[in-house]
This record gives sequence, C-alpha cells and structure tokens, in this order.
Amino acid sequence: MDLSLFPRIQLGHFPTPLEPMANLTALLGGPRLWVKRDDCTGLSTGGNKTRKLEYLMAEAIAARADVVITQGATQSNHARQTAAAAAKLGMKCHILLEDRTGSTDPDYTDNGNVLLDRLHGATVDRRSGGSNMQQEMEQLAEQLKADGARPYVIPGGGSTPVGALGYVSAAMELASQAAARGLRMDYLVHATGSAGTQAGLVAGLHAINSDTKLLGIGVRAPQEKQEAMVYDLACRTAEHMRMGGGIPRELVSANCDYVGAGYGLPTAGMLEAVEILARTEGLLLDPVYSGKGMAGLIDLIRKGYFKANDNVVFLHTGGSVALFGYGDAFGLKSSQG
Repeated sequence: MDLSLFPRIQLGHFPTPLEPMANLTALLGGPRLWVKRDDCTGLSTGGNKTRKLEYLMAEAIAARADVVITQGATQSNHARQTAAAAAKLGMKCHILLEDRTGSTDPDYTDNGNVLLDRLHGATVDRRSGGSNMQQEMEQLAEQLKADGARPYVIPGGGSTPVGALGYVSAAMELASQAAARGLRMDYLVHATGSAGTQAGLVAGLHAINSDTKLLGIGVRAPQEKQEAMVYDLACRTAEHMRMGGGIPRELVSANCDYVGAGYGLPTAGMLEAVEILARTEGLLLDPVYSGKGMAGLIDLIRKGYFKANDNVVFLHTGGSVALFGYGDAFGLKSSQG
C-alpha cells in the first residue's frame, strides 16, 4: 500500500507523540494506558481533522477550487480546522453550522470553535437542527458557482474515502511508533462520530495486518447505525486504495453506551473524564468527542473489560477549545459580573 500515490498537502505536525499515561494507569489500577496525541497536529490548536484535510485540500487544489464549503455542529472541530486550512492555502471558506443541542448560551454559540472560525476569516451561517446539511451545502455551492466562484464541498467531518486516507496513514504511523519502542498495542480506543477516523483506522490496520483491536466509542448514533456507517466508509476507502479482499465486518466495533441524551450534550461520565485527565495527566479533552470517548474507556476499565497487562492506546482527537462553550456544565464559570 503506497499512500504517496494520492495527492497530499502538508498542513500538520507529524508524527504526533505517543505517550504513556502512568498517572491514569495507577489511578484506575491498570491496564497500561497510552495516548496518541492527535490534539498536537498543530493546525489551529490541532485535532484529528487535520490529517483528513491534508488529502481533501490537496484534492480541492487539484480541482482549482478557490472556496471550500463544509458543515458541522455549532462547536465543530472540523469546521475550525477547515477554516484554518483554507486560510493557510489562500482560499475562502464558508461554514454552515447546525444547531444540534438547542443551547442559547453565548459562550456556546459564539465562543470556542465559532470564535476561531471567524478569526480565520470564514463566513459562518446557521442552520436549525435536523436540516439536510449536505443539501444545504450543495445549494450554497450552486449559488457560488453562479457568482463565478469554484467551490469544493467537504462533507461533515471530512468523512469521505479521500479524507479517511488521513487515518490510514495514522494507523501506519502509530504502528511504526509502537514497533520502535517495543510496545505491543492490544487495543486502540477512540471517539467515533462521522465515521471517517474509525473507517481510516480500520482500513489502515487491516492493510498492515495489525492484530490491534480497534474500539470506537460512539458520540452520536446508535450502535447498529454507527457500525454500518463505519463499515461502509471503510469498504469504500479500501476500494479507493485498490486494496484487494475487502474489509472483514468483524473489524468494525463501536460501543455507543456513552452518548447520553444526545450529541454534544454533557454526561456525568464525560465531565468526570475531562476533569480526571486534566488533573492526572495535564491533558485537555473536549466535551463532545474525546471526553465521551475517555468516559467510555474509563467505565470499561472499571468493569474489567481489559486484562491488567493489556496495552491500551487512546487516540486523542483534539478539540479542547470547545471547553470554552461548556463552562456552565463544569461549574467553572465566574459568578462575578
């Protein structure tokens, strides 16, 4: 498998670190915990979408696009990194934000990622919850074409076979890092939402014949739907790479017990996980993805899901800037005017 065959433009800082979480391991009594620091990708405070954007923006450039359009939830990490990538490459950026939580807190609607979207120069428009966001983007693209622009549409999360190549590459990068330090990776755990990260990891780990077990912790959809989305995209990614043999269905596993009341809505487990990581490892998780992903991992450890001598790597997908939109949930807002 040669990823150099696919257009890619450098946007991030790679490889990202692979670090032990000794304090968290001691607190939970095992297994041995590690973190893959994709919060350190470098583009506009970092995050997992940077890997996908290296391939997506390369395709946009090849198509001679001068404006990119994408969508996400109000506090979308993907939107923020897309806005930054567009700025770096001299393109305009239009972002459509869907209200998935109903929050009217100004810190949620205009701070955190939204503030950075605008700081990067993106145009930000809102859509109500439940909108057909792909259709909304396509309509905007037609309007821009009529005005003489050359738009490139990026689906939410950058979750396409092209975007998923970023995590095929990440699987290879992580396997190489583990081998270099003699680390046997028994499990790789991460938050899964729009499916692109997990699909890329599934395809990448399968391509290198890795026996690491991959577990996604769902943040939005029920298990059956989440796994179906991941499997479909993993298969399309493998086809895009011209991998023979397809993807075995059993390689796709998602635990969706930690979503709570809905996407982007706080849970007690998420709040605990964010505080524990901040106070034991000095790591900042985000409240939507990595916070719920870590909440799932911590709960599974407490339930004895892993063996004491297992090595478990947690993929930190970034997004901590969204914490500034969730001050009330953590009880950390100042009461002073």
